[in-house]
Amino acid sequence: MTSWSLFPPQTREVQFDEKWSFVTKKEKHTDPEDPAAPEQGDQWDHVALDPEHRLVVSVVVGKRTEEHTRLLVEDFYERTEGRAMNLMTSDEHAPYAAVILEVYGEEVVPPRTGKPGRPAGPRTVPPEDLQYATVHKTRENNRVVEVEARVVYGTEAGVQQALERSSVSPSVNTSFVERHNGTDRHRNARKGRKTYRFSKDWGVHEAMTHLSYFSYNFCWPVRTLRQRGAAGQWQPRTPAMAAGLASHVWKYEEWFTYPAVQH
Repeated sequence: MTSWSLFPPQTREVQFDEKWSFVTKKEKHTDPEDPAAPEQGDQWDHVALDPEHRLVVSVVVGKRTEEHTRLLVEDFYERTEGRAMNLMTSDEHAPYAAVILEVYGEEVVPPRTGKPGRPAGPRTVPPEDLQYATVHKTRENNRVVEVEARVVYGTEAGVQQALERSSVSPSVNTSFVERHNGTDRHRNARKGRKTYRFSKDWGVHEAMTHLSYFSYNFCWPVRTLRQRGAAGQWQPRTPAMAAGLASHVWKYEEWFTYPAVQH
């Protein structure tokens, strides 16, 4: 059992996104017949970010597929004890809608109508408190000229109520996870764009990805999370502190040596 299962984060909102990188070579140079092809070419960080606490809750590394999207949502669901979020947002990556319904949905059996014919079988429906919206971006000449929110599950009124309760944003967006994508590219040199510092080995790529993301949670004070202490001085806080997972800024030595499995 992980420590996050024992002490789940105080997450109330989530933004999903995928960040591109590559291993060994660009996708167009890979050979589909090569047994190593799945570990080469384009690789994506599938990320679930808590925008309120700037906490990276879940990360799945790999090809941009429905299976990896499912693993991301399932992991986020488990780490947050299956609680319904006030608001879930993402880009328009197609698998999200089906996967979120699969993970969070409830099975219902329609009542019999008494009419001839086979009765309708059970179906999965989103729970009433599920509010999920996507961000639709209109581009012209590779520039975003319009951003439109589209409600997928829930209602416009429900999404608006969630935004009114939000402490971070009055509009549907993926800005916080996209901003963190930029932060991670600076923290992890192999994720930088237009650089020679790319990953040459899949195992190292995956390990460094998790090292960068989760050490950020515990060891990286975020300026926008700081609070004034009793003496009026600013007190640094990490995402883990803001989300109730830690009481202080961890040193890397502490983070590296903390047991991953708690009994």
